[in-house]
Amino acid sequence: MSANKPTQPARRKAPSGAARSQRNWRHPLRSWLGSHRTSALQALERVRHYPFSSAMTILVMTIALALPMGLSVLINQVKQLGVNWQEAAQISVYLADSVSAEQQQTLTEQVGQLAGVASAQLLDKDLALAEFQQHAGMGDALLQLDYNPLPSVIVVTPKSIEGGAAALEPLRDRLVALDGVDQVQIDLLWVERLSAILAMFERFAGGLAVLLIIALLLVMANTIRLAIESRREEILVIKLVGGTDAFVRRPFLYIGVLYGLLAGLLAWVLLALGLAWLNVTVERVAALYQSDFALFGMPFTDGLALVFGAMLLGLAGAWLAVGQHVRAIEPQ
Repeated sequence: MSANKPTQPARRKAPSGAARSQRNWRHPLRSWLGSHRTSALQALERVRHYPFSSAMTILVMTIALALPMGLSVLINQVKQLGVNWQEAAQISVYLADSVSAEQQQTLTEQVGQLAGVASAQLLDKDLALAEFQQHAGMGDALLQLDYNPLPSVIVVTPKSIEGGAAALEPLRDRLVALDGVDQVQIDLLWVERLSAILAMFERFAGGLAVLLIIALLLVMANTIRLAIESRREEILVIKLVGGTDAFVRRPFLYIGVLYGLLAGLLAWVLLALGLAWLNVTVERVAALYQSDFALFGMPFTDGLALVFGAMLLGLAGAWLAVGQHVRAIEPQ
C-alpha cells in the first residue's frame, strides 16, 4: 500500500490585468474622496468650535456681498419702471392753425409712414386744451379766453431712442420739411437725465463692488491666516510624517468655501427681506404718481450667481493665505 501523498493547497487564480487595474484606480480615488470628506468635516468643526469668530467673518462677507448686489438689483428694477421707454420718448409735431381737420388726418398718416416712426397720434386743439386744463389746474382761467390758443399736435413715437436726441435729428428734419408743420420738439430731456443718473449709479455700484470684493478677500485671507497659526503645531507634525502641502492646504480651502456659501445664502435672504421692506414705501410713492410700479424679488438666477460667486471669493481668499503661510511652516 503506497503512502498517501500530501495534498497540495489549491492555487488561487491570479487576478487578470483588468481586475488589478480596476482595484488600483479605485483605491486612490476612494482615498482622495475620503480625504476631501475629512477636510470638509474639519471645516464644519471649526465653525462649530469657533462660532463667534466665524459669525463675525460671515457677517462681514455678507455685508460686502449685499451692498453692491443690492444696488445692482435696484438699478435694474428702476430701468423696468413700468414705463415703456419707446413710448415715453416722444416727438411733438405742432401744426399750423391754417391746416384743416382733414389735412391733419392726412398729415398724421403721412408721418406714421416715415422711416424710424413707430406710431403717430393726432391730438387736435380741442383735446389738447382739455388735457391742459386737467393737468395745469388753470381750467377757470382758460375758460375766460375767447379762443383756443393751443395748436393741434401730432405725437410721434420713434422706433428707437438709442443715441439720444442727436440720433433723432434726421427724423426731426424730415418732419419739419412737411407742409403744414409749424414746429417740431423732441421730448427727450427727462429721459436722457434719468439715463445719465442710472449710468452714474451703475458706475458707482461697479466701483463699490470692486472695493468690497478686495476687502472680502483680505478678510478671508486674514481669517485663514489665523486658522493656520492656531494649527501650526499640527501642521508641523503632519509634515514630519510626510504630509504634502496639498494635504495641509485642503481643510483651509474648505473653510473658505464654507464661509462663502454661508455668506452668500445670508446675503440672498437679507436682500429678499430688504426689497420686501422697501417695496412698501415704493408702492406708496408710486401710487401718488398714478403708477403701479413695484419692486420685485431678486431673480433666482441672480441669487444662485451670488452664492456661487461668494463661494469662489471665499476659495480665492483662502488660497491666497494658504499658499503663502503653509509653505513657510517647515519642520527643522
